[in-house]
Parts: sequence; C-alpha cells; structure tokens
Amino acid sequence: MPQIEVLGREIEVRMIPGAATGCPPLVFLHEGLGSVSLWRDFPDHVARKVGAPAMLYSRFGYGKSAGLTAPRTPKFMHEEAIDVLPALLDKLGIVAPILIGHSDGASIALIHAATSGRQTTGLILMAPHVMVEPISVESIARVTETYERTDLKARLARHHTRVDDAFLGWSRIWLDPRFRSWTLAEEASALTVPTLLIQGEDDEYGTLAQLDAIAEVAKGPVTRLVLRECGHAPHRDQEDQVLAAVAEFVKGVLG
Repeated sequence: MPQIEVLGREIEVRMIPGAATGCPPLVFLHEGLGSVSLWRDFPDHVARKVGAPAMLYSRFGYGKSAGLTAPRTPKFMHEEAIDVLPALLDKLGIVAPILIGHSDGASIALIHAATSGRQTTGLILMAPHVMVEPISVESIARVTETYERTDLKARLARHHTRVDDAFLGWSRIWLDPRFRSWTLAEEASALTVPTLLIQGEDDEYGTLAQLDAIAEVAKGPVTRLVLRECGHAPHRDQEDQVLAAVAEFVKGVLG
C-alpha cells in the first residue's frame, strides 16, 4: 500500500477510483484494531455500489503507518479527528467527504463532523462509541487476555507492522480508569449532517444505548439500522444489508 507523509510521519493510504461524477468521496475510518488491510474488500463493494471514489488509511500505530510516539491519552480520538484527519484530507485534496467509520473510527468521524469546522456531506457510523459502557470494558479485558495467551498477536501481526502499538495502544487506554468518564455527548448534540447509525443486536462491545445517545440529541436527520444476528462488525456479519442501507443513504444525501 502507498504511504504519504502527514504531519511529518508516514501514513498508509489506499485509494479506490469511482465511476460517478459529482458524488462526494467516501472516507473509511477503521475500528480500534483495524487497518487498511483489515477492511478487506468492503470499501471496494461500497465504492462500486454507489459509484463514488474512496479513501481508506491506517492510523498511526496501525497497519503499515508510522508507530506511536507516546501512550494514548483519553483525547486520542479528538486528536485524530481534529489534527490528523484534516491534514490527511488536505494532503489528498478531499473536500466534503462522506465519512464511514467503524467502532473507534465511527467515533472519530462523529467528532470530525461535529467539531472540526470542515464540511462533511454525511456520516455512516457502524457500532459507534459515545460513552464507555461496562460491556465495552469487560470485552476488551477478555480480548487482552486472549492477546497475551494465544496466537492472536501473531494473527494481528499479519496486518500491523507494529502489532503492540496497534493492540496495546488500543486496549490500555480503553482499560485506563481515566477513560471511564469519556463521552461524546456534547459532540453528538452538535451534529447537523445526515447520519446513518448501524449496529448489531449482539454487539459485544456496546449496547443500543450508544445509538440512542446520538439520535436523541443530533440536530441533523438520523436514520437507524439495527441488525439481528449481528455482532460488533455489521459490515462483515450482515454485509448485504449494510451495503443496501449505505447505498440508500448516499442516494438520499445526494437528493
């Protein structure tokens, strides 16, 4: 995957061309253990379905991007949304994108749309976090034990050059007592762009209270899709339904 320099460091980026003219570019923001490669072919399917160009990237510490320079703090998602993402979009000449985020990536997309002061055409948030729930902490604690005792580290190393940066950078901040009071209530109340919320009923990292917290305060139009027999990764567990909902949402955004 090509790398470009952003804020003086290398970021792994993948671009997908689009056939349609006038369609806002799609920007994919991965989950807390994700990367360019771990999106697999879902971004290709979305781009082809809606005819839009797309960009996906690995955040610092993930994939083939530069590693972390310090432990993450409770402000790590805000730093990504307000500092790194705008610099990357400017570098690539991307204006007014539709942001498609999963888990931590969905939270970053929400923060960016609500607080960066930059134009966002729409938000597609899959399994977003806007508060820290006990189920999140418990699940992350369990998977941390798995990382230490099984071959999970070796499997993740296929996708992350600096696998400890990727996993421990994520798990340690989520399990940090300082992070328990983290919330995006203020940011959610500042949302004015059309937003599609997607979550599985069997999500092991969060409850539907996350979607409720956004839908109850957002000032822009909000559409919800709750999927049965679906865990934390709707785009993998129920890809066809997610693709159909995304295409319908983009069509509505474009009027």
